[in-house]
Amino acid sequence: MRTIYLDNNATTKVDTMALEAMLPFFSEQFGNPSSIHSFGDKVGAQIKLARKRVADLIGALHESEIIFTSCATESTTTAIYSALKVNPNKKEIITTTVEHPATLEVCEQLALEGYKIHYLAVDKQGRLDVESYRKLLSDQTALVTIMWANNETGTLFPIPEMAKLAREKGVLFHTDAVQAVGKIPLDIQDTEIDMLSFSGHKLHAPKGIGALYVRRGVRYRPLLRGGHQERGRRAGTENSPAIVAFGVAAEQAELHLTTMSGRVKTLRDKLEKGILAQVEHAFVTGDPQNRTANTCNIAFEYVEGEAILMLLNQFGIAASSGSACTSGSLEPSHVMKAMQIPYTAAHGTIRFSLSRYTKEKEIDKVIEVIPQIIDKLRLLSPYWQDGKPVELDCFEPAFA
Repeated sequence: MRTIYLDNNATTKVDTMALEAMLPFFSEQFGNPSSIHSFGDKVGAQIKLARKRVADLIGALHESEIIFTSCATESTTTAIYSALKVNPNKKEIITTTVEHPATLEVCEQLALEGYKIHYLAVDKQGRLDVESYRKLLSDQTALVTIMWANNETGTLFPIPEMAKLAREKGVLFHTDAVQAVGKIPLDIQDTEIDMLSFSGHKLHAPKGIGALYVRRGVRYRPLLRGGHQERGRRAGTENSPAIVAFGVAAEQAELHLTTMSGRVKTLRDKLEKGILAQVEHAFVTGDPQNRTANTCNIAFEYVEGEAILMLLNQFGIAASSGSACTSGSLEPSHVMKAMQIPYTAAHGTIRFSLSRYTKEKEIDKVIEVIPQIIDKLRLLSPYWQDGKPVELDCFEPAFA
C-alpha cells in the first residue's frame, strides 16, 4: 500500500536534488571546512554557497547573517538566551499562548528563574490582537518571541507590523518562522525583525540542520561555545552534508513558492470542501483568510482524533492530531485550548499538511475515506446517538 503523506508540517521528504548534492560529502569531500588545507577549503566553499542560498530564501542582505545550527529548537533557544544576555537588566518577555514548545518550555523555565512572561491570547480563529501587544511593550521588555505561522492551524501572525512596534520601543524581536519559510515569500530586509529561526527538514532538507538569522548590527551572545565555527557564533564542527543539502533545498523552495500559493493551495481547498460537504459537525480551525497554503486543520466533533488517525493509517494515510497523550489521558492541544475550540471538537482535530509533492488523486482518496471513518467512530461514540449528538451538560467544560 502506497502511503499518502499529509503530515508535512511535521517533516518533509528530502528533495532529490538536495539528497544527491549531500552524498559526496560523506565519502569524497569529507574534509573539515575549518581546516586550512585545500581539501577542507573546498568544503568550506560549498558551505559558503549554501549559506548564500539560505540567505536568499528569506531575503537576507548578507550571507553572514545566517548561522547554521542543528535544528530550529536550538536556533530559538539561542535567540532567546542571547537577547537576555545582552539585556541583563531587562526581565520581561512577550510571547503567545500558541507557540511551539521550543519557545513555551524555555519561557516556563525562565519564569522559574524570575523572568516575567507575558502571554498574548488569541481569538477563536487563532488571531492576535496587535493593540494588546502594543500595550505590553515597555522599557523592561528584553525580547519579543512570536511565531510567524502556527504549526497546527497555519494561521499567519502580523510579524512585520509587530517587529516594527518592537523596534520603536527599542525591544529585540525574534520570530519562529519554521512553518513560514518556504511556504510564503519572505523579504526580511523589508522588516524590523532582529532574529529568525527556521529548520531544514520542514522544507525538504534533511533532519539535523537549522538556521538562525541575526540581523547585522544586532548584539548577540552564542549559546554553544568551544570553537570558532560560524564566526564564533555557534561552536561545533559544521554538518557539511546537511548544510549543502539545506542550501539546495532552500533554492528549490524559493523556486516553488508559486507552486505553494497556487497548486498546493488549490488542493488544500479541495480537501476542505470535499470533507465538509460530506461530514456534518465538522469545521476548519484557524483563520481561513490568513494562513499558510498547505495547512488544513479540521475539527470533527464527538470523535477522538487519535482514533481517526489509526483508521486513516489503515488506508495508508499519514496525518496528525492536535491531541497528545499526557499523564495517561488524552488532552486537546494547547493551541486548541487557547482558541477556545469546544471540548467535543478539540479532541477530534486533525491536521492535514500538504507539500509540492502532494497529488490530486491522493486528496481524492482522503475525501473518499474520511466520511466512512467519521461515521464509523460516531457509531461508537457515547456522545452520538441516532445520527445526532447527545445533549449532555458536560460537553463543553471550560479549559483551564
